[in-house]
Amino acid sequence: MPITTTRRRLLAGSVATLALPAFARAQGAVKPRLTAISQWSAGSDGAAITALGKKFEEKGGVWQHSPVPGFTTEMMNKLRAQIMAGDPPACSQLKGPEIAAWSKIAPTVDLDAVVAAAGYEKVVAPDLAKLHKPGGKWIALPLQIYSTNMLFLSKRAMDKAKADKIPVTWADFNDLAEKMKAGGVAHPIANGGTRPDDGQKFEAALAGISPLAYRAAIMNLEKKALEGPEIKAAFAQVRKIADWMDPNVGAQHFSTNLKRFIDGDMGMMIMGGWAQGVLRNAGFKFEDFMIAPGPSDNGKPVFLLNADAFIFWQRKEADLQAGQTLMAQLVMDPAIQTMYSQITGSIPVRTDVDLSGEGWSEGQRTTAKALKEAIASNQAVLSMAHNMAQENGMTAAMIDVITEYVKNKTIKPEQAAIRLAEAVEGAR
Repeated sequence: MPITTTRRRLLAGSVATLALPAFARAQGAVKPRLTAISQWSAGSDGAAITALGKKFEEKGGVWQHSPVPGFTTEMMNKLRAQIMAGDPPACSQLKGPEIAAWSKIAPTVDLDAVVAAAGYEKVVAPDLAKLHKPGGKWIALPLQIYSTNMLFLSKRAMDKAKADKIPVTWADFNDLAEKMKAGGVAHPIANGGTRPDDGQKFEAALAGISPLAYRAAIMNLEKKALEGPEIKAAFAQVRKIADWMDPNVGAQHFSTNLKRFIDGDMGMMIMGGWAQGVLRNAGFKFEDFMIAPGPSDNGKPVFLLNADAFIFWQRKEADLQAGQTLMAQLVMDPAIQTMYSQITGSIPVRTDVDLSGEGWSEGQRTTAKALKEAIASNQAVLSMAHNMAQENGMTAAMIDVITEYVKNKTIKPEQAAIRLAEAVEGAR
């Protein structure tokens, strides 16, 4: 459960960053040790963090990772308890605006020197970099990236539609959905039905219509943008998407319907890049589906960023400071990011990592190419549905409106746009 504003005020005092010289010198003095907590305990995430720990140990360090299985809430509770007890971990999993929020309640480590030495900021998407240096100094490091608006297409559904062209714009997308419907695809859009699912469809629609409007309305919460025509257009597109979904699907994880998607009963899926790993783990082959960037009306890729990261908490012990230096160096290392992403199905944060070799899927290569192009055209934006654009409370307020709209077809796009603007004002 995220820390409330009131609790932050109670816990916040004189919060600062660890003095850089002590941090920089610490590694050479003692055997590095790292205490870390995350929610990664099983599956590809568990395998990846375990592999990272082994690399840490190979460098002479002592790895002390305490996974907290379950939802993020459980991990946050453990982190809060340790901070309140004056015993924070040397680093912990955290992402998005929560990095800035939590940095106000306990001292963090100034990572500027080690980041500069690695040249890391030059190869990180600008908006992503800002999240990890909320006070102007790096205090957290992104480890892996997913795009939340990748488009997955069922090969069998494409065959039914007698289509072979991947849609580029929303008009292309809508035309293909109609062809799938006419060709016997029961539900042109695959859906799960969870709140993040609904949020992803809206953010993909808005960012694909206008990344500038998305940045202004969702990332900057500008009142004029929230009341703009692009918001209404996004809700209108979401209505089309919802009409092509199976209305009998409840609040299920998207993976529940993957077989129907592969079989061609469902045609297209707007989902994060992690879906390719889920598809492969479920036994499906890359030949069964295609992956492309989500629709973009200006024809250039739009990339909705979702990134996992570690925040570094101030510790006085020399071995933990040395461990933090080593951990920071490993997280930024191209070889480590390659290893990690090849296990999880994500793409590296570093835009200079070469994905042409073995171990990478075509989906990962497509995603990485889309990220580079999106950064070049200023169309890499932060995901709202996955708590990258706003703190949890604001995100929840927006998704409440979106989910109600998806479920209740009597709500008009114009009404939904008004409700979204009102929800944002109420949650400020």
